Amino acid sequence: MNYETRFPLFRLFIRLSRETRTRALWKFLFNFLFRGSLSARSFKKRQAAGDKFPAFIVISITNECNLSCRGCWNTPTRPPVRLSTDDLNSIIMRTKKKGSLFFGILGGEPLMHPGLFDVIASHPDCYFQIFTNGTMLDDAAAAKMRDLGNVTPMISFEGDERVADERRGGIDIYAKTMEALRVCSRNGLIFGTATSVCKNNIDALVSDDFVNRMIGEGVHYIWYYIYRPVGADPAPELALNEDDILRLRSFIVDARTRFPIGVVDAYWDHEGRALCPGALGISHHINPSGGVEFCPPIQFVRDNIADFASLDELFEKSEFLDRFRGFASDATSGCVILECPEELMSFLESENASDGSGRGSAFEALAQSRRFPGHHIPGKEIPERHWFYRFAKKRFFFGFGGYG
Repeated sequence: MNYETRFPLFRLFIRLSRETRTRALWKFLFNFLFRGSLSARSFKKRQAAGDKFPAFIVISITNECNLSCRGCWNTPTRPPVRLSTDDLNSIIMRTKKKGSLFFGILGGEPLMHPGLFDVIASHPDCYFQIFTNGTMLDDAAAAKMRDLGNVTPMISFEGDERVADERRGGIDIYAKTMEALRVCSRNGLIFGTATSVCKNNIDALVSDDFVNRMIGEGVHYIWYYIYRPVGADPAPELALNEDDILRLRSFIVDARTRFPIGVVDAYWDHEGRALCPGALGISHHINPSGGVEFCPPIQFVRDNIADFASLDELFEKSEFLDRFRGFASDATSGCVILECPEELMSFLESENASDGSGRGSAFEALAQSRRFPGHHIPGKEIPERHWFYRFAKKRFFFGFGGYG
């Protein structure tokens, strides 16, 4: 079935009202949309006052994982490294006091953390997005999310049957991913898919057929982002070229005007200009050891939550993060690890940063990296065409006073 429509967001709202449980829809509308807009205002005020606390916190709660994906920065260890529930609750409480209520929950595989749902239940006034590979998302887990309401799973989708197994280091991953979508649908969740677009999946996933299939499976949003060759198996041959990136950006902008599904990106503003959430201070990452990183793929640290009296103090006093934001802003408007690996290496060495990857080889891997195209392609910007996405990006999600 072709799901194109002249009124995509209206049709999406109709879908949400019909396909999701009342509690999930209410929490999404109130916690994420309404209170999320207030969080954006709080961040603007903090920035104006010189407060460096970010708008959003992204947390990798464990390095446990049952897959081994190419280009993934996570490295499982034995025993596994997990943030304690006390640390998680402390991070969330301090962030709430700053007026920020949205949290991205990463891993490893976050569903392997035994305290995850207890933590989410302790903060019904917040909204949580769980980045999961989907292989552990069964009816029992979905029922917990349904009862909580304030959580949306986002399931990684990396290609067809062959590519999924090749990319993810598992067996029958495509079938397991599709079953996770159906589990979410029959439990009435608001849920999405995410794909790291690369050379061997761009034709399949950056397409009308894929979007239509996701809508048919009940998916409410798709998050497209660019593959970064990092981690233990970086696979640089999968990185996109400039034409691929422009093709992706053009498709995102066009799809937003045609399909009753949310189409998410985090690296272009309303005018199609590249931006980096870390460089603008919008978001930073806390790893399973409590190390605070510029962003998830850049696994270098100097600060740890254990070394400060509070998260507020860490962000206020971290000279490393402050200088990192300045360095990244000066280097490029796009992704510094893709576009400026040599400069990034020099900066990290000058800062005496530590390897936070758990592999002990992050500096060696960065030294061997080469430049790849990123989001910053001057003179070829593709502005948003849909009025709502232009308004939302400018007013709430990426405005924040960070650019004009």
